[in-house]
Amino acid sequence: MTKSAIFISRLQGMPVLDRSGDQVGKVRDVVVQTRMARRPRVRGLVVELFARRRIFVPMMRVHSIDATQISIIGVVDTRKFDRRSSEILVMDDMFDREIIRGEVKARIVDASMIEVRNREWELHEVALREHSRSRRFGITSKGSLVVAPWSEVQGRVLGSEQSTDTKLAQLADMKPADVARELYEMTPDRRVEIVNALDDELLADAFQELPEDEQVDLLQALEQERAADVLDEMDPDDAADLINDLPTELAEQLLSKMEPDEAEDVRNLLQYQELTAGGMMTPEPVILGADDTVADALAKVRLKELTPAVASMVFITRPPHDTPSGRYLGAVHVQRLLREPPSLQVGHMTDSDLEPLHPDTHISQVSRYFATYNLVVAPVVNELHQLVGAVAVDDLLDHMLPADWRGEQMDGTDQFPAVSDG
Repeated sequence: MTKSAIFISRLQGMPVLDRSGDQVGKVRDVVVQTRMARRPRVRGLVVELFARRRIFVPMMRVHSIDATQISIIGVVDTRKFDRRSSEILVMDDMFDREIIRGEVKARIVDASMIEVRNREWELHEVALREHSRSRRFGITSKGSLVVAPWSEVQGRVLGSEQSTDTKLAQLADMKPADVARELYEMTPDRRVEIVNALDDELLADAFQELPEDEQVDLLQALEQERAADVLDEMDPDDAADLINDLPTELAEQLLSKMEPDEAEDVRNLLQYQELTAGGMMTPEPVILGADDTVADALAKVRLKELTPAVASMVFITRPPHDTPSGRYLGAVHVQRLLREPPSLQVGHMTDSDLEPLHPDTHISQVSRYFATYNLVVAPVVNELHQLVGAVAVDDLLDHMLPADWRGEQMDGTDQFPAVSDG
């Protein structure tokens, strides 16, 4: 079912309630992050507390928006809202701005946002009041009210960034490794300009493809709030590797600004030595219970955010089914799932003969293990028989290659051609 757009002007002054129904404050504005090649992402709300202090509430904390109130979940960060350079306040910065649409001058009077995925919002349309001009008397008067898609006004609202807009449109069609190469080859000033306008998710993907020293330098050049958002979007194992290379004080500051669940995953990984199964694993493999069906398993491995390696095998545990899980029972390869009836329970086909890795297993033993069993992903189980993660072959290769292999590849002549996502 298509979700309805919400016009932002009606949110102004709307009460914001916490999980218990108590009022936290009132909405004063909506914060969007500029993404020149795409519609701006709605990052969150500026909420004024009763003490007239303005704070930021991320959209991930917004549980529901109805006609009279907004309900939020989770802990409220009461630090004063501080706008970043890549952000726009919709009401303060956009409302009443005059633009030229075709040959007609118009004024922005409203804008709408729409939920594109669960708790992920984008700007959708703008409401414009056109001005008409009498040819006979030269008098300007109010014209009609029109609603236009954001794409019609994007260049006019964010107009001075046309060259950046063109570059971002090119980057949007590239693989993350090719985006990383583009960033690597830019001058420092140009790189900062592009990075400030890139979407957090795309920037995180590209970050993971940069040489380690470039990752560190670029992360330190970002505002800490933005750096924490990028770390939130990175794979936990890659974020842990990057955090491990930062000065201790900065690492702790960034961890404190990350989303609690993401920070917890990273902290758990930091307890393991880098060249061990625990140091290379992802804490987010595909986990099911023995009573789940083949259909349930196939639905999970289809998730877009999974890499092909991680999606190639599901792991069966007792509850809970998040890491660290209940007792580890075994694994099922996706090829086996494709051969069985959708209603069959995965507990009936579990391979319990595959000996899992221990978190302290050294990379030399891990590589032999992969070669012996012809695997692309392998379970990691602790001494309590809990599944704590899985090592994917791409992460294994990343740690086996020379430390600066990405930098050497970008500096060399044997570069791969850019590949379009389309």
